[in-house]
Amino acid sequence: MNSRRSWVIFGIGVFAYLVAVMQRTSIGVAGVAATERFHVSAAVLSSLAVVQLIVYAAMQVPVGVLIDRVGSRALMIAGTALMVVGQVTVAFAPTITLAIVGRILVGAGDATVFTSLMRLVNSWFRGRLVPQLSQWIGNIGQLGQVLSAVPFALLLHQSGWTTAFLSAASVSVVALVGIVAAIRDRPVGSSEGPRPATWPESMRQLRISLARPGTQLGFWSHFTTQSSGTVFSLMWGLPFMVFALGIDPAEASGLLIVSVVAGLISGPILGLLTARFPLRRSNLVLGIVGMMGLVWALVLLWPGTPPLWLLILLLVAIGIGGPGSLIGFDFARTSNPLHSLGSANGIVNVGGFLASFVMMFLIGVALDAQNTAHTTAGLYALDSFRWAFALQYLIVGLGVVFLVRARRRTRRRLAEDEGIEVGPLWVALVDVWRGRRGREPGDNVQ
Repeated sequence: MNSRRSWVIFGIGVFAYLVAVMQRTSIGVAGVAATERFHVSAAVLSSLAVVQLIVYAAMQVPVGVLIDRVGSRALMIAGTALMVVGQVTVAFAPTITLAIVGRILVGAGDATVFTSLMRLVNSWFRGRLVPQLSQWIGNIGQLGQVLSAVPFALLLHQSGWTTAFLSAASVSVVALVGIVAAIRDRPVGSSEGPRPATWPESMRQLRISLARPGTQLGFWSHFTTQSSGTVFSLMWGLPFMVFALGIDPAEASGLLIVSVVAGLISGPILGLLTARFPLRRSNLVLGIVGMMGLVWALVLLWPGTPPLWLLILLLVAIGIGGPGSLIGFDFARTSNPLHSLGSANGIVNVGGFLASFVMMFLIGVALDAQNTAHTTAGLYALDSFRWAFALQYLIVGLGVVFLVRARRRTRRRLAEDEGIEVGPLWVALVDVWRGRRGREPGDNVQ
C-alpha cells in the first residue's frame, strides 16, 4: 500500500496544503498595511480574517460530505482555483468590502485542502504510519506561515500590496497544476467500499458520524488546542508585537516563525505518542491546553512589558498547540469507518476554526471598546491587549468542559465494547521510558 505512488501523492498534497496555509496567514502579516490602506477600525479589520474563518468553518462539514461523495481530487482542484481568484481580488481591492469578498473566496478554497489531504492519507497509507503522517501534514503545512511571514512580508513592505498578493496567487497556480497532474483519490483495487449513491445517504452517514462520541471528542480537542495559535498568527499577533511590545515589524514577522519551528519539533513526538498510546491521547490534549493557559497567564500578568524570552516561550507554547490539534483527527480516524471519514474529519476541523473566529472577533471588539482616545496607540495599547487576550480563557474553558464530557462518553462506550480501562498520562510516559508499547489504534478507542 505504501508505494512510491503513495509518497508522490503525499508530497504534492502537502505542498498544496503548505500553499493554502500561506494564503490563509497572508492577511495576518498584512494587518498593519491593511489598516493604512483601508483606514478602518480594529473590529472592521478583524473582519478580513474573521469572515474568512467563518467561511472556512462553515464549509468543513459540506466539504467532508463531498469528499465522501465525489473524492478529494475534485475538491482540491476547485479549492485551489478559488484561492487564486480570491488573492487576485484582494490584490486589486480598492475598498475593505472588496477585500473581504476576496478573503471569503480564499477561505472557501482553503476549506477544501486539509480535509481532502487527510482523507487521501487514509486511502493511500495504512497502520501506525497514518497518525505520524497526519502530524507531518500539519507541520510541513505550517511552513506556509513562514512563506507569509518572510518572503510575502518582504514583498509587501518593498513592492506594495498588489504585487505581494499577486505573487501569493501565482504560487497557488503551481499547486493547482501539481494536483491536476498527480493526485488520485484511491489506489486501484481499493477495498474502501462504494461512495454514497444519494444525498440522503450522505446525510445519514454524516448524522451517524456526528453522533459518535469519538468524533465529538475530536471536535473539542481541535477546538481547545488550535484556536490560540490561529488567532495570534492570523490576526492579532503582529499588532500586539509591533504596537504593544514595540518590536520592529520585520522582526515581529520573523518571530512568528518560532511557533512554526516549535510545531515542527513537537509534531513528530506527538505523532509517535499518539500512535503508541492511543488510549491516552485525550490526556495529551489536556496537557497541551494547560501548558498554553499557563504561559498566557505569565504574559498577561507580567508587570510592565513582557520580556522577549517570555514572548518566545508563548510562541513555542501556541506552536505546540498546532500539532496538538491534529490529535482530534486521530479520534475521528479510530472512531469511524473509512467510507465516512471525510464527514468525520470535516466535523472535527470545524472545532478549532469556530473557536478562532469567535475569539478573533471578540478581541477586536474588546480593543475598540477600550480605545476611548480613538488613536492607533490607544487601540493597540498593552493594557488593552491584556484584557482582550484574556477572553481566550472563556472560549477555551468552555471547550475543555465539553471535551471532558465527550471523553467520559467515549470511555464509557469503550469500556462497554472492549472492556478497556484507561490510565493516567504519567503511566504512558513511564511506558515510553521503559520502551513498552501501547495498544494498537482500533475502532472507538481514545
